[in-house]
Amino acid sequence: MAGEVVFGQSQLKRARYAVAAVFCVHGAVTGSFATRIPWIQEHAAVGAGQLGLALAFPALGASVAMPLAGAISHRFGARNALRGLITLWTLSLTLPSFAPNLLALCTALFVFGATAGMADVAMNALGVEIENRLDRSIMSGLHGMWSAGALIGSAGGTLAAHLGSDARLHHAVAAAVLTTLGLIACQGLLDLRSAPHEEPPRFALPPRSAIVIGAVGFCAVFAEGASLDWSAVFLRDELGTSAGLAAASTTAFALTMAVARLAGDRIVDRFGPVRTVRAGGVLATAGGLLVVVAPHPAVAMTGFGFIGLGVAVVVPLAFAAAGRSGPHPSQAIAGVATITYTSGLIAPSAIGAVADATSLVVSFGLVTALACGLIVGAGVLRSAGRETATSGTTDAVRRADRSPAGD
Repeated sequence: MAGEVVFGQSQLKRARYAVAAVFCVHGAVTGSFATRIPWIQEHAAVGAGQLGLALAFPALGASVAMPLAGAISHRFGARNALRGLITLWTLSLTLPSFAPNLLALCTALFVFGATAGMADVAMNALGVEIENRLDRSIMSGLHGMWSAGALIGSAGGTLAAHLGSDARLHHAVAAAVLTTLGLIACQGLLDLRSAPHEEPPRFALPPRSAIVIGAVGFCAVFAEGASLDWSAVFLRDELGTSAGLAAASTTAFALTMAVARLAGDRIVDRFGPVRTVRAGGVLATAGGLLVVVAPHPAVAMTGFGFIGLGVAVVVPLAFAAAGRSGPHPSQAIAGVATITYTSGLIAPSAIGAVADATSLVVSFGLVTALACGLIVGAGVLRSAGRETATSGTTDAVRRADRSPAGD
């Protein structure tokens, strides 16, 4: 972006709230989709293995399209680019529920993932720019807003599922509302533009030094993606719950993610990144064990909540550490962002493949094992914070994407 442009504090504050609203809208689309996956599965007449295959296509679409986001922002400016990309993302919500078969579902989810990835990269890049100009941390709060949006979207999906609403109607209404809100929010964004002679940014993989840090992020986003997309199916198929209660499990997961992310700055500032991630790993592992052994829906829902609490702040800290892992921080952050985002989208398909070969209980045993990886690998995030008592809040939450939640 053209660094010569100077904005006043009032403009920056307005832009901060505007981009927070965009994060919320982005999360609401994800929440609206996730709660209706059981309906979409039945409508397309696909089994667990086929659903897992279909859920790999958002990852494929995102991995193909995310490198284009920088060039789009360079060509049209940050505000116009994000306005267009968030609109494409909200409107793509309507596609999966209309898919009548596996092929159509895979195609719809490819487009769904492509628009999600481009909008995610664009809004995070703009969030980082605003954070730098404000000279204080805002990224944790922005990702908390994403989780809050996912909560709102999943709550609406839970209600729609409880009422037995057709997902095609539900998603059409949700898309119209969220598109309108997204366009309104974009009015307050900074109109940042690249200098005429500046070359468009190029996609870059992370340096070798960031791979081990990315592995920790992988554990977190795998658990997040698996829980977000499969919790409702797990409750329905393994514990025989109603559609409404199954969808509520996704809402519970989104709620815990939102609470943890909104409180993340203070927690990391008080305890430091390593202890925070280790404690989160313990909590996520306990949650995974509760899901695996759950004799009752309430126990499984508690387990999903623990997983959400445990993994919520891991990815922001992983990106902060990646930014310090080599001579080119932006390259490391951008590359790790793409890898972790794509990994989070791959996770649901992996869960489906394991479930098809064995069961969903075994699949969440894999999630539990990866959660243990957070305990073991937390030490590599030590560079994400300072050794002083005020370590890390500003830098620890800097990141270039969502986990899942975003996410």
